[in-house]
Amino acid sequence: MQDIKRLQKHPKAECILSEPVWFQWVLIGVAVGFVIIFLIAPLLMVFGQALAKGWGAYWEAIREPDSFKAIQLTLLTAAISVPLNLIFGVVAAWLIAKFDFWGKNFLLTLIDLPFAISPIISGLIFVLLFGMQGLLGPWLSQYNIKIVFAVPGIILATVFVTFPFVARELIPVMQSLGSEEEEAALVLGANGWQTFFKVTLPNIKWGLLYGVILCNARAMGEFGAVSVVSGHIRGQTNTIPLQVEILYNEYNFTAAFAVASLLAFLALVTLIVKHVVEWKSGRHLSGTLH
Repeated sequence: MQDIKRLQKHPKAECILSEPVWFQWVLIGVAVGFVIIFLIAPLLMVFGQALAKGWGAYWEAIREPDSFKAIQLTLLTAAISVPLNLIFGVVAAWLIAKFDFWGKNFLLTLIDLPFAISPIISGLIFVLLFGMQGLLGPWLSQYNIKIVFAVPGIILATVFVTFPFVARELIPVMQSLGSEEEEAALVLGANGWQTFFKVTLPNIKWGLLYGVILCNARAMGEFGAVSVVSGHIRGQTNTIPLQVEILYNEYNFTAAFAVASLLAFLALVTLIVKHVVEWKSGRHLSGTLH
């Protein structure tokens, strides 16, 4: 704060800290224009088209058997993949932030791998591994185990494309916290689980929640990888994004936008929760510094 005050007293501070009013309004106008064109307008279009024929047609499209199955499968996929990524993220972040070991940088690279690979390629990898003509396909067929073009394949693909989110949010948080508090707790007689739940978890809870929010949003909205491994079997392996594509290709626009509005609503809820978490996290960090 003192540095800022000294900077404001500097003879050139006015040039450094401010721009002409007209330039500020131009920047604001450009930002608002982008928000309206690329965010608000598409959302209004989705909800407007979804309700174009009234609430009755909207609920009928949502309750249609194939669409309802797609909603159930999406919720099931998220309910399985998010907790798995939560566990992996906490373990990976703890390992990377608290210990030095051979292969640490390689592990960090592996965590970022889904960010670097196209989701389509990710899905194709599982087909080459578990498909009928894949590496493990014949062995799985002997025991009548279905992974590709079935629910397990969808869950595996979703776990793969979403597992960096929790880990990547927690790693910098844990690194910034250090290990002094955990070491003090151990010296005072706490065991590993007590140290984690009483010391570590309260310090990382906002970062953890933030990662879970992002992970869940990606899990429910994933299209590319799931599209490859699902087989597009109506009423069985279609998630919400895949069901939207099918309905739209069949020119059933009202139903397509109705189902799509669920994902749009999820996006809005995610943004709101994300904002609340960031606000809470900022207050927590401010209180810690004071």
